[in-house]
Amino acid sequence: MKLFSCPACSHVVFFENVVCVRCNHALGYEPGSNRMLALEPEDGIFVSAGTHSDGASWKYCANYQYGVCNWLVTGESADQFCQACRHNVTVPDVSDPQNLARWQKMEIAKRRMFYTLLRLRLPLSTRDEEEEGLGFDFLAEIPGEPHVMTGHDNGLITIALAEADDAEREKRRTSMGEPYRTLLGHFRHEVGHWYWDRLVRDGNPGALEACRAVFGDDSEDYGEALQRHYENGPKPNWQDEYVSSYAGAHAWEDFAETWAHYLHIVDSLETGHWWGVSVDPRVRDSGLLTTTIDFNVYRDEEPIDDILDAWLALSAALNSFNRSMGHQDLYPFVVSETVKGKLGFIHDLVRGKVE
Repeated sequence: MKLFSCPACSHVVFFENVVCVRCNHALGYEPGSNRMLALEPEDGIFVSAGTHSDGASWKYCANYQYGVCNWLVTGESADQFCQACRHNVTVPDVSDPQNLARWQKMEIAKRRMFYTLLRLRLPLSTRDEEEEGLGFDFLAEIPGEPHVMTGHDNGLITIALAEADDAEREKRRTSMGEPYRTLLGHFRHEVGHWYWDRLVRDGNPGALEACRAVFGDDSEDYGEALQRHYENGPKPNWQDEYVSSYAGAHAWEDFAETWAHYLHIVDSLETGHWWGVSVDPRVRDSGLLTTTIDFNVYRDEEPIDDILDAWLALSAALNSFNRSMGHQDLYPFVVSETVKGKLGFIHDLVRGKVE
């Protein structure tokens, strides 16, 4: 994630900010330019202010009124929702304060995911634009009704609102044996299924066979594969071939898990770049690297080997910080040589290099 500055006073601001704490200008994120804009009210909308301002008019996404979105739409646009919120199909009943608080957490994670998708220049379409476009149902549990299950179905991603409750998510994390269960991780995983449809199934002619050569046979019965996974547990020595134990359940899950981890990696490395992180453990026989995160992970020419070398150093440092604070590892995964190959496939796929 990029570090931003207020155009009106140059104070550091962050992705979710709506007000600059130094100059009190209203702030909003403009995805087209990947900048936070300082805003001044004018005739019921806003105009940009500060350095590089062209006096353009802007309005907040309609979901700003609920405190769940700070993205901007051009003032003359007929659209009421921003590029991220146009994909919402079902949102919670905001008259319930608990629902609203959980939806706010969901939207923070969703917008961070969209930030990465837009930075990678990946294709996006809404459910209004095409039948299997990308959409989101944020569903609350209803007493007496079946539990809401997070998942993907032909472009429609269901997210159980209960996942935004920290205690409930920890309960599910423990019961399902998942060491790394976050809202952002859910979004990145589930959208990976949609991109499998878009970029692999419906992509370049050779993409499906190329993907099967890396991730395995996706035509295997999905229901039976999941049942076998939950009944028998993870595959033996799964760390040698998969980025997570769940990835071994089916080729589709392997792809989605690897996709999610690729987004984790590039976003974290961009954060390291903007914070000027340099990792030098000075243990020459450890296999760790002296690394300054001084490259652009979104540049098409950036080699996957350089990205993964930097990630090895950065993730080891982050894990060490967590251990110093008594927390579990931030990234408790091993990137084996086989997994590196899978991440390399995702790297090429999102850049249109898989044919």
